[in-house]
Amino acid sequence: MQASVQDATSQAGVAPSLFVNIAAYKFITLDELEALRPRYQEITQRLGLKGTILLTPEGINMFLSGTRENIDEYLAWVRSDARLADLEVKESLSTEQSHKRMLVKIKAEIITMRMPLIKPELGRAPNVDAKTLKRWLDQGHDDNGKPVVMVDTRNDFEVDVGTFENTVDYRIKKFTEFPQVIEEHKADFAGKTVVTFCTGGIRCEKAAIHMQNIGYDNVYQLEGGILKYFEEVGGDHYTGDCFVFDYRTALNPKLQPTETVQCFACRAVVTPRQQLAPEYVYGVSCPHCHGKAQA
Repeated sequence: MQASVQDATSQAGVAPSLFVNIAAYKFITLDELEALRPRYQEITQRLGLKGTILLTPEGINMFLSGTRENIDEYLAWVRSDARLADLEVKESLSTEQSHKRMLVKIKAEIITMRMPLIKPELGRAPNVDAKTLKRWLDQGHDDNGKPVVMVDTRNDFEVDVGTFENTVDYRIKKFTEFPQVIEEHKADFAGKTVVTFCTGGIRCEKAAIHMQNIGYDNVYQLEGGILKYFEEVGGDHYTGDCFVFDYRTALNPKLQPTETVQCFACRAVVTPRQQLAPEYVYGVSCPHCHGKAQA
């Protein structure tokens, strides 16, 4: 975190305005969502926050950006709800707000998996914190001597931006594909410790519970996901950047925005090298969709 602050404030000897970007979720029963939504709309509008809040029967998920003072006021308000008093937050800094508008949505699930028997509120899968995971990866095994296998639960285009070294990646297009593919490969993980991970912790939390339900013996979720890992230990054992769902597109292990962008036409991730290709025309096309755009 300190590296982001120093880098953002050192240019020209003048400190620009810094915005705090937060990511947070909690699996908890929420009711009366239609009454709750305008309350969130009112406070985020009053504080000038931008981003997305998902309100669901199984809990809340949020990605927001604002000034330090206003983010702190917002979080104090959220935590005044006893159900969310222990809400944990991941932070990064930027010189612009990471979102362009404010949306408060009501959805059926925080992240769509279509597995109604999975209820993290009733009991989480074991989790491993960033520092412990780094130690396991440093030594090549967990504390019981078992080899550690990382399983990426994100969609393929997110994985392509960056992931942990030697990660199992099933190239899924959407999270609803994960339950079947992980059940089909159960035998591959015999005698190993499995650590599921994702951007911020939501998908890997559901994934780890599902894996327990179908008989995986040693499965953990990475507490707080990649973003918390970056925040606590940096980029050790990780290659590339982390895709995020806002205008920044990707963050490096210092939690700083990178030059990676998304194509306006097809929403594919376009790396700095790919942006040099003639097929990349800002706002029009990229190497992923150029042929289709011309068809």
